[in-house]
Amino acid sequence: MKLPILVDSQNLELEVSEGFNIELFIDGLMAPRWMIVMPNDEILVSQSRTETFSGMPKEAVDSLTKLGIFGPSPNNIIKVTVNDNKKSAKTIIDNLNQPFGMIYFQDHLFVANTDSIMRFDYQKETLSLLGEKIIELPFGPSNNHWTRNIILNAEKDKILVAVGSGTNVNEEGTDTKDRAAIWEINLDGTDKRLYATGLRNPVGMSYDPTSGKLWATVNERDGLGENVPPDYLTEVIDGEFYGWPFVYFGIYPDPIQSKINPKKVVDAQLNARVPDMALGAHTVPLGLLFHSGKNIDQKYKNGAFVARRGGVSRSILSGYDVVFIPFKDGYPTGEIETFISGFVADQYRGEIYGRPVGLVEMNDGTILLSDDASGKIWKISYKQN
Repeated sequence: MKLPILVDSQNLELEVSEGFNIELFIDGLMAPRWMIVMPNDEILVSQSRTETFSGMPKEAVDSLTKLGIFGPSPNNIIKVTVNDNKKSAKTIIDNLNQPFGMIYFQDHLFVANTDSIMRFDYQKETLSLLGEKIIELPFGPSNNHWTRNIILNAEKDKILVAVGSGTNVNEEGTDTKDRAAIWEINLDGTDKRLYATGLRNPVGMSYDPTSGKLWATVNERDGLGENVPPDYLTEVIDGEFYGWPFVYFGIYPDPIQSKINPKKVVDAQLNARVPDMALGAHTVPLGLLFHSGKNIDQKYKNGAFVARRGGVSRSILSGYDVVFIPFKDGYPTGEIETFISGFVADQYRGEIYGRPVGLVEMNDGTILLSDDASGKIWKISYKQN
């Protein structure tokens, strides 16, 4: 296993697909994770970091702390404003608990902490933010996979909540059915139900505007080798089971679960849904964006952008990029096109400049990409002919 080493980005030269420009949007941030765009083009950014991780050697923890992966979490939401091409960042909510996903809807801001979803009255004039907890979420004790993403459903009358597993493969049976799942709740937090299960760590969620289907990026298990199992992108279907912890990629038996729950493994092989698109082992796909097609080559309206943060379970670094997945007739074609690269500084030394996390489309079609390791947000725009 090679732990990445974060190096100074002075020599960073990111490469983006032909026809696009990429430039620094803002830097000096503290672990920027997820972003949403407000109607007035202001950007809200959640800032959070992993604070604990059970079972990892001290040397690894020390290395990942230097990388910025571990350490005290900023636990806030900042607002980035652009005036006359000058950008400013201001904290608008703090004292949160590892915030990640956000929704702005009907003058309310919903924020997904690792242990709860909060709803705030958002008043632009006074920045008065009065929050209330609408639902508690499972977390701890080691709280692996602590990120909680939220989006509105297609009808905009319910919230979908991504809740990752607390363990690798539920070795000791401590994970309940509520984890490794996507929930559905009312806007006030009531009537929770499990929308889809068996998803080890679903993070990015988005609807394909062309087909209306819900898709998610999912991070798979560790401990099976450098090249298996693949993380993936999949359509999320109401009521479906995706195999975790008994099988991976729909059909392959997990060795630990084969020993402790052989009958459940066989049942999962028969009934689990096979994911749609493999994205490479330990690439850590997070951000997911279906572009509206505004001010961009129309090719990119038929497919999905995925930010791969890059993992630590490989001797050869993999991920650390943004890829584009072309779609045809509502499903991936099987191709993976590199869209942004250059975050790996030195493959041999395991040195990186940053780690891509979140993707969002601005109101003019411009794409923003967050990098939590270096504290930057990048702006990608299409060069009009």
